[in-house]
Amino acid sequence: MEHNPQRSHWKMYLAIAGIVILLISLAYTTYLAQRLREGERNKALLLFNAYQTMENSDPEADLTLQLEIFTSNKDIPIIVATELGQVKFGKNFGEELDTNMVFLTETLHKIQAKGPEPISISDGETGEFIYYQNSRLHELLAFFPFIQLMLLIAFVSIGYISINNARKAEQNRVWVGMAKETAHQLGTPISAIIGWIEHLRDSPNTNDEEKDVLNEMQTDVDRLNLIADRFSKIGSATTLMPTNIYQQMREITDYIRRRASRKIIFDEPADPSSPLMIPINPPLFNWVIENIMRNALDAMEEGTGKITWAIHPHGDMIEIDISDTGKGIPVANHKVVFEPGFTTKTRGWGLGLSLARRIIENYHHGKIFVKHSRPGEGTTFAIQLPLK
Repeated sequence: MEHNPQRSHWKMYLAIAGIVILLISLAYTTYLAQRLREGERNKALLLFNAYQTMENSDPEADLTLQLEIFTSNKDIPIIVATELGQVKFGKNFGEELDTNMVFLTETLHKIQAKGPEPISISDGETGEFIYYQNSRLHELLAFFPFIQLMLLIAFVSIGYISINNARKAEQNRVWVGMAKETAHQLGTPISAIIGWIEHLRDSPNTNDEEKDVLNEMQTDVDRLNLIADRFSKIGSATTLMPTNIYQQMREITDYIRRRASRKIIFDEPADPSSPLMIPINPPLFNWVIENIMRNALDAMEEGTGKITWAIHPHGDMIEIDISDTGKGIPVANHKVVFEPGFTTKTRGWGLGLSLARRIIENYHHGKIFVKHSRPGEGTTFAIQLPLK
């Protein structure tokens, strides 16, 4: 079973769709802002022309149109000034501010520094310019793309979190159901095998050699019982008990050593002066370590190599490093090795490391990750567990 790359591509598709929407919106907003800027420039010139006509016209002339233009345009403040920066008059700043030359001069300097390009109204003798400020609507429209960007980021973030949580919840339900069903299905044949073993033991025709075989069968049945018990604990309330982590690691290592090639070297650290007690669930914790060590054995060619484990304190946590000298994992696969279905084995299901991560993160409140691995250089898995 191989990992399906399409499952991780939806995040990229979502990001691309968001960028496309943002670019289209930004282009359209820029177009609207440009049209609004041109309109406001024309309105500023129209307002000045109306003002000039009203100032220089015959008292008996019909100024209805100019008066309507002058009174209706109140959203674009303008300042008329000479080329030397001398303010002649201002409009649409307010009744008091329109005649406040100090304010108009300060505002003129601000517009000259940051505002739109002025409109030249030179009569050929003295250069005069119309300085104007963009309307409030134009300023809001200029900030609209940033508001859209924040909304889009919020939308994508909420969508990502929601989809990710929904997917994890669905996976949890599937894993829990599968694990409990597996434990249930194993229970019936195990009970039957135990019954047959007891029957053969009590049989008067069973010789000593056959009883030794029955004892070995009982050992294997006990192992099956342990596996079924591990599966039954998935999804159930798990009790953590203080356990000597060094002793626990040695028991697991001894179990793996008896089932590994004699060419495999197991390098273990010395016990500390006092036991290091860590809250764990031994059956589930053993499952994780066994899975990592079995993968290490499978990764070693020709049954030769070395497995090393060590424990390091990290503040209020400990880190268990398990290293091998196998074929290693490409950097691109460091995270996907924990995804359900990912495997490089011909007959593998790709479930071991996925269950290991769930056991460490969900039940032991720790972390498990690939600390170091490159093809041909071996692999180091790290497990971080809280001390309390």
